[in-house]
Amino acid sequence: MHVNTGDTAWMLASCALVMFMTPGLAFFYGGLVRAKNVLATVMQSFIALAVVSVTWSLIGYTLAFGPDKWNIIGGLSYWGLHNTGAAPMPLAPTIPATVFMAFQLMFAIITPALITGAFAERMKFSGWLMMLTLWSIIVYSPVAHWVWGGGFLGAGHLGAEDFAGGTVVHINAGVAALVSAIYLGRRRGWGKEAFVPHNVPFVVLGAAILWFGWFGFNAGSALTSGGLAGSAFVATHLATATAVLGWIIPEWIRTGKATTVGAASGAVAGLVAITPASGFVGTAGALCIGFVAGVICYFAVNMKFRFGFDDSLDVVGVHMVGGIVGALLTGVFSTAVINGVNGSLAQVGKQAVAVLVTLVYSGFMTWIILKVTDKTVGLRVDEEDEVGGLDLSQHAEVGYTFSGRGGSLAGVAAGGHRQDEEVQVVPESVELEPSAEREPADVGGGTE
Repeated sequence: MHVNTGDTAWMLASCALVMFMTPGLAFFYGGLVRAKNVLATVMQSFIALAVVSVTWSLIGYTLAFGPDKWNIIGGLSYWGLHNTGAAPMPLAPTIPATVFMAFQLMFAIITPALITGAFAERMKFSGWLMMLTLWSIIVYSPVAHWVWGGGFLGAGHLGAEDFAGGTVVHINAGVAALVSAIYLGRRRGWGKEAFVPHNVPFVVLGAAILWFGWFGFNAGSALTSGGLAGSAFVATHLATATAVLGWIIPEWIRTGKATTVGAASGAVAGLVAITPASGFVGTAGALCIGFVAGVICYFAVNMKFRFGFDDSLDVVGVHMVGGIVGALLTGVFSTAVINGVNGSLAQVGKQAVAVLVTLVYSGFMTWIILKVTDKTVGLRVDEEDEVGGLDLSQHAEVGYTFSGRGGSLAGVAAGGHRQDEEVQVVPESVELEPSAEREPADVGGGTE
């Protein structure tokens, strides 16, 4: 094993691209919530960059990629990043072990951040910090080891294929999101009020950053700068493009409009679905996977109203369902021309086993973590804090301020302010209320 400078340069760039996805997710989620919760929502993603970086370096990385123990977990050889230096490791023989560690860290960061969309606008910041810490160690690292680190689901054992994280990232986070949404219960007013996105340009910006960063997510998972990375890059882009169409076409037929939020959500659905398949499928497979994912995820996000669970930002419908679609279709459309694996009924069966194991383990362990967190620091904010907004109650800040100099503002004189004094107004006081006649299911093409 020796370090290849070209591979190393590409992987460093991929690290940066994947890191940038977490701020992109923050914008995407932040735009979808109401103005009074934008900072709290952004902070839930942003803080993952800090917390998971620490947990990963201390214990998470070695549990995921340390020497295999019983096909279940990694050993403690890399505790505190010991034995992780400039020399390559067997899983990535042409790049420094530190670069491989950093690349995998970015996956470990964004995966729990994805969960936050399910409980947006109602979880305590302290509760999220505890859940984030426990989940990244107890849930993410073992699943990563099972699929990528030499465990029982991956190559050499079951043989399930997951090039860049269909099971490890999206199904893992998606089922955790479902359990979290059910455990915390609905937001106040859910099903009666239309919770419309407060900043759609933020949503599109976030989706665009995710699309951009996902090239590092998928093409970087080749761990080299060669032809496989190029193939994964192209598959990622084509699947995302067709997923946009797969989402907005049924949306247009059903509602008479193709929405901007719908297009952005469709793009994310395509990115999710192509993730496990990107290093195994060709052009035709990528186009099919993207379109199918767009259609299925569009209908899936609306099922929450039928089943009655409040998945605030459609993490379940996009990430869990999209991840399952992508994982199963990987077994259908894989071609040996790309990466030595041909699609078959047997491969679909292997993919299904990996999906089922991830759903059961992540779902059960997430419930336990939620229970422990709830009994210690608490999870849900009280009614007054939820109505007033999490920005103020959790962070003593507001996302937007509005200034006025001179003239008159209603209520300012009575409050004792000089008329030339700068006045800050909490965003809730200027929020536009959605039409009471508009049904929640019709907002944003299925995304609240």
